[in-house]
Amino acid sequence: MLKQSLSQKMLQKLSPQQIQLMKLLQIPTASLEERIKEELESNPALDEGDDYDDVFDLEKDAYGNESESEERNEPEFEFDDYLNEYLDDDPSSYKLKNDDYVNEEERSMPVPVENTFHESLERQLGMLDLADKENIIATQIIGSIDEDGYLRREPSAIVDDLLFSQNIETNVGEVNAIVARIQKFDPPGICARTLQESLMLQLEDKLEKEPEKHVEERQIALRILRDFFEEFTKKHYDRMKKMLNLSDSELKDAIDEIVRLNPKPASTIEGNSMASQYIIPDFIIYNRDGELELTLNSKNAPDLRINDQYMEMLKGYREAVQGRRATRPEKEAVLFIKQKIDSAKWFIDAIKQRQDTLYRTMYAIMQYQYEYFTTGDERRIKPMILKDLAEVTGLDISTVSRVANSKFVQTEFGTRKLKDFFSESMQTQDGSEVSTLEIKTILNDEVSREDKTKPLSDERLMEILSERGYNIARRTIAKYREQLNIPVARLRKELR
Repeated sequence: MLKQSLSQKMLQKLSPQQIQLMKLLQIPTASLEERIKEELESNPALDEGDDYDDVFDLEKDAYGNESESEERNEPEFEFDDYLNEYLDDDPSSYKLKNDDYVNEEERSMPVPVENTFHESLERQLGMLDLADKENIIATQIIGSIDEDGYLRREPSAIVDDLLFSQNIETNVGEVNAIVARIQKFDPPGICARTLQESLMLQLEDKLEKEPEKHVEERQIALRILRDFFEEFTKKHYDRMKKMLNLSDSELKDAIDEIVRLNPKPASTIEGNSMASQYIIPDFIIYNRDGELELTLNSKNAPDLRINDQYMEMLKGYREAVQGRRATRPEKEAVLFIKQKIDSAKWFIDAIKQRQDTLYRTMYAIMQYQYEYFTTGDERRIKPMILKDLAEVTGLDISTVSRVANSKFVQTEFGTRKLKDFFSESMQTQDGSEVSTLEIKTILNDEVSREDKTKPLSDERLMEILSERGYNIARRTIAKYREQLNIPVARLRKELR
């Protein structure tokens, strides 16, 4: 049986302006300039300049300034009423979002055009005397090599690719034969299926091109890679010495030959990697005789305004419809202008809000970590979490998180990520609270000073920190070590 009922519920919905602001908060200064250029290109009502307030005075006139209307003794004109009159006729004509809206997450940084790794291989391929079929197979193989220089695709899959895409019928044997020829290309080690194969190809190339240099060491190194690769990766040196009947010095010389090889052979080719990503700081902190001064990067405060011509056009349409009903083309023109001006206003306001939010958040961080910014001593970094800054600034935790993400601050001690200043706290034996960053710094220092022939175990590192007043469990030591990308003691061992 059908029944009617009333219910109340609360919903939170983000406006287009709020969504735009959140997206702008996330992007760093390096990407902001590109984002502003895109907005300038897509919205003709947005222009570069600094007379933002004057333009809004003009806009008030365009929408109907009461004092001006009274002085002219003209009937008051409400622009919103004018719009609503047309919207009732055709509600689908007015859109809050531009058709040329671009998702922030889909945008990528531009990369300059230059010779790539694959182009280098194709040029070398042109020097081989290959039949048409072989050339097509070789081109397919080169296209399957990744940016590190490895052939990650199985020969059987390449056979299938050639059949479906090129209508070329081949077999695994033919593919492997051409792979072997491509492996002779420069740089040595490319087109290998595994790291082991790549290193072996590089050593074989050295033995062939430099037959009189370090022959014995390289032959031993080649045997280690071929027959004892697992022992080598796990640094089971004693086992290798015993099985190969080598002395410490002989094993060390052979391992040194392997260590000098390139695990990513394609990285040696200029133009293979992405364009250099230079760090552009979002904030700059100056130390003025012990007093800290915070400034935003100048690119954080662009000068934007609304185009004068659009404002004059809007004002002109207002005067044109005095005493008569606007025609449909006039309504459409006004709606277009209104849409573009509103979009420009939202963007300018979002930029200003971004600037204010960034400054408030960074200022709170600067005050919280004042001792670090004046001394540069990482041990002075205090425990700080997102909630602490949210309480100080009055911002939401998610907003603080967006500000801290991918942002950098330039200090007299170097440029650092904002995320580096966030850490949990823990108590020492005397009851004081310290940052986990301080513990990680001590841990890193101890590992850097250790005897590499007898590296410190996690158990020993725990004892050292305990002696210094930090009671930390061994599993916590292991967690911090992994966060610092420090391998276990066995993998840090070196031969003398």
